[in-house]
Amino acid sequence: MNATILELTDIRKHYTNGDTTVRALDGVSLRVKRGEFVAIMGQSGSGKSTLMNIIGCLDRPTSGSYKVLGREAANLSPDELASLRRETFGFIFQRYNLLATATAGENVAIPSVYAGLPKHKRTTHANELLQRLGLDDRTDHRPSELSGGQQQRVAIARALVNDPPVILADEPTGALDSKSGDEVLALLKKLHAEGRTIILITHAENVAQHAGRIVRIQDGRIIEDTGMVNDDEPVENLAADSRSFESAVSLMASMEEALVTAWRSLRVNIFRTILTLLGIIIGVSAVVAMLAVGEGSRQKVLDRISSFGTNLMLIRPGAAGIRNTGDIATLVPDDAAALKALPNIAAALAERGGRATVRLGNIDYQTSVQGTGEDFPSARDWPVAEGQFFNTDDMKHYAAVVVLGRTVTKTLFPDGANPVGKYVLLKNVPFLVTGVMTEKGASPNGSDQDDVIFVPITTGLVRLFGKNYLSSITLKVTDAADIEATQTNVETLLKERHKTEDFSVRNMASFLQAAMETQDTFTLLLGTVAAISLLVGGIGVMNIMLVSVVERTREIGIRMATGARMRDILLQFNIEAAVVCAAGGILGILIGIAAGLVLRYSGMAVIFSVAPAVLAFACASATGLIFGYLPARKAAQLDPVIALASE
Repeated sequence: MNATILELTDIRKHYTNGDTTVRALDGVSLRVKRGEFVAIMGQSGSGKSTLMNIIGCLDRPTSGSYKVLGREAANLSPDELASLRRETFGFIFQRYNLLATATAGENVAIPSVYAGLPKHKRTTHANELLQRLGLDDRTDHRPSELSGGQQQRVAIARALVNDPPVILADEPTGALDSKSGDEVLALLKKLHAEGRTIILITHAENVAQHAGRIVRIQDGRIIEDTGMVNDDEPVENLAADSRSFESAVSLMASMEEALVTAWRSLRVNIFRTILTLLGIIIGVSAVVAMLAVGEGSRQKVLDRISSFGTNLMLIRPGAAGIRNTGDIATLVPDDAAALKALPNIAAALAERGGRATVRLGNIDYQTSVQGTGEDFPSARDWPVAEGQFFNTDDMKHYAAVVVLGRTVTKTLFPDGANPVGKYVLLKNVPFLVTGVMTEKGASPNGSDQDDVIFVPITTGLVRLFGKNYLSSITLKVTDAADIEATQTNVETLLKERHKTEDFSVRNMASFLQAAMETQDTFTLLLGTVAAISLLVGGIGVMNIMLVSVVERTREIGIRMATGARMRDILLQFNIEAAVVCAAGGILGILIGIAAGLVLRYSGMAVIFSVAPAVLAFACASATGLIFGYLPARKAAQLDPVIALASE
């Protein structure tokens, strides 16, 4: 004797429609034995479809008891119900409910995806079922390329792929012609002969006659049952079934299906995909390009400041914080000599600058004249390219010697002749050219550092400037790590010498730090603007995914009916959003690099680094996960019955 596999006791399903209560099922009791072929028959509105939804665990009763294999279904969680559907039931729908974008083989394999079957096994099994049903030449065809009868056979193959003990067929011949309908009924009879339990929902008498037992339902109540099960017949227990309702669904299989679906969705809705990607692309490319520009500008400023040396200290006349006008006679050469004797001081350059016209033959050129000391090349890390710099003897004897900057050299000697050993006139005084400096380039403020002539400070004060005080003293420290303590010693010494604080001391390290802070702020500003663009793109992704959930509600219902858990639906839509954002991230990185190269070609300082690109890509992917969660959660919480009924 076959045991009872399904048992419904006093099942009621009521709906509230305004102030009216609709009793779709009103006290239905039904027991089905393993291996039966049962036809549930009734007219439209009789409650037969509601009964099938409850039997198939797509819907829950308002009250009553429903046991599947001895297990009370009312006590199961949504994920446990999904496992029950996947392992126990195979659904054959009147409207086929095939995924339009998937092939016949992919449609058949969907339940085995959620059962955790490896890809090669589920593909082989799906192909075998299609071959058995005479569709081996239609495996790679989409539903739109199949006839109604062929689509229904694909749906039957899908119902069989997990080898369920119960087949639920809802009006399986309703959308078919008579020949195709007869073929489907013949298939159902064959499946029944193989030992499966068949529950057929129909309103047609001739279709119901193919069943071994007919249950007639009217106004939510069973009015006739031609094969009622005796109450004393045993109920098959869950433990007797070899499968477990808690079988683990392979996470990898679910992720694989989600990735395939995501890629297919991108290709099917190409225009919407482009609009979705656009926001992410703009955000990521902005991050990459703007941070590259910010890093380039930062490095350019740092290089210019560093060209002066970070181990330098600059002393200027006049009290700190007071704006001065004109010359201030507070620093003298003796101050530089005294400072050089301090610990950690490698060089002390007494300096005085001005403008003068230098003449060579018929060429007159106005340039900067810098009076400085013999240690200038080492202190400023600015070597001589040709000849030599003036020395201590030149300083002592007030020698009329000069060293030319590269710009002055090119101006006075346009033919490229060697200037060393030649004489030039400064204020009608002949000066011997002893050397030519290497090319230095622009200063941080943009001026040409090579447009200069260097003379001994002693010579300059007497013969050129006509003053005996300095415009600055530059100190080179031996150990830059101890520059702050050295600065304190310098300030103390000068206060003792001057009896007041009529000077200001600034080290290049502080200049460098200030420049870095300014550039970091600039880069942060650029990054914030880019991040806002990425945020806007993420909101666009969320809106598009919400629209996608609405459009694909029926697909969600199909997946739930074939055993998808809430986790599987959540994973699918989250991965789809992540794939969209990741694709946008890759394109955004490429476009950002291209934009940066264009800016570099136009003359801007642009430096690319791996970190911003990785950060932008990671943020884009995270944006997909974060902003895709709400639509994914909405999809996962859909009621299977409502989702399947969606148009």
